[in-house]
Amino acid sequence: MSLADVTSAMRERIGDASGLDATVKFDFGADGCLYLDGTTEPYAVSNEDADADCIVAMSLDDFKEMATGELDPTTAFMMGKLKVTGDMGVAMKLAAVLG
Repeated sequence: MSLADVTSAMRERIGDASGLDATVKFDFGADGCLYLDGTTEPYAVSNEDADADCIVAMSLDDFKEMATGELDPTTAFMMGKLKVTGDMGVAMKLAAVLG
């Protein structure tokens, strides 16, 4: 699954309104990034490398495992597979939005 596939799947998963009320960037290193803008209506999902309220750094492979339920976000965080910078409250909202 490529970054484009992940981006498309995320657009479908979030729907017309994310309920996030913040911006989040998933930084996949050399694989690129996924940017969620939950402050706009309709929502915006792109691969823009922009400033965000919360930045989640992880590998694209780990993100795919998390999205399919193979990897628990809390476990990923505790194992150092997922690093969060910025607003931790926004990171906590992600589980509800992405779940």
